[in-house]
Amino acid sequence: MILTVTLNTALDITYRVPRLRPHTSHRVTEVTERPGGKGINVARVLAALGHHTTVTGFAGGVTGTVVRELLAEGTETDTGTGGGRITDALVPIAGTTRRTLGVVDAASGDTTQLNEAGPAVTSTEWAAFMDAYAGLLRGASAVALCGSLPPGVPVGTYAQLIREARAAGVPTLLDTGGEPLRRGVAARPDIVKPNAEELAGLTGSTEPLRAARDARRRGA
Repeated sequence: MILTVTLNTALDITYRVPRLRPHTSHRVTEVTERPGGKGINVARVLAALGHHTTVTGFAGGVTGTVVRELLAEGTETDTGTGGGRITDALVPIAGTTRRTLGVVDAASGDTTQLNEAGPAVTSTEWAAFMDAYAGLLRGASAVALCGSLPPGVPVGTYAQLIREARAAGVPTLLDTGGEPLRRGVAARPDIVKPNAEELAGLTGSTEPLRAARDARRRGA
């Protein structure tokens, strides 16, 4: 089982319009909703490739309920030709799971993205997640730690989760940015997947090979 961690899960809502024009009203031609957040997206692809994946993180409120209902449509069932499956191990919280809104301009193909910050996580909710994470690690062959951190979660969280996984003998992949990436890299994850902007923010270099070498010296 591959474990994916999405601490800031989302309900991804996509609107398609004929052409996006600022300061005007638009008629939406299509609306789609799906569970979102980087780790859930990773799980969806892994399941399509035939892997059993478990998703954990936080879910709460009306949008959290919708996220879990949409996940259930793929839980323990074939999600692609590979016959993989997704298991929901999200931890409930009192706050409401965020939404991300994407507006697709059908004429140009461009997408305008609006991302909410996410719900605040209490210390009690965080402790419940850490208990769940420790239990899930016992059955994991690898763990992917993905995305932004919701309010209330310490900036060094990914470093902590990497150390917990290493103690359990589970390899880790880290996909985040900013200070969580900086601190996470210092905990020596097995793989880091920054985009160009995140890598430049970590190392100060916009030259990819030089920045990658610098990231490895920092612990990646």
